[in-house]
Amino acid sequence: MKNVKIFAVAATLSLISFGSFAAQQINQPSGDMQKIGVISAANSTTLGGLEAKLSQQAKEAGASSYRIISVTGNNKLHADAEIYK
Repeated sequence: MKNVKIFAVAATLSLISFGSFAAQQINQPSGDMQKIGVISAANSTTLGGLEAKLSQQAKEAGASSYRIISVTGNNKLHADAEIYK
């Protein structure tokens, strides 16, 4: 029983720390956000894969959030996103 509690606490803490490092996807930028550029991701077979690539690129560019502005493709998807600080 003690191991279950420890596992639950560890899992919760790992989710919290992961979320704080990744750039967050938004629908509309707020007035205090500054657009700092545009990023692209390609060659993904799922929308989730595109979102993960865009989030990683936004994080590496120093952005706190990103907004997907286009997605195209059939078997291999391509997406463009604006990044904000």
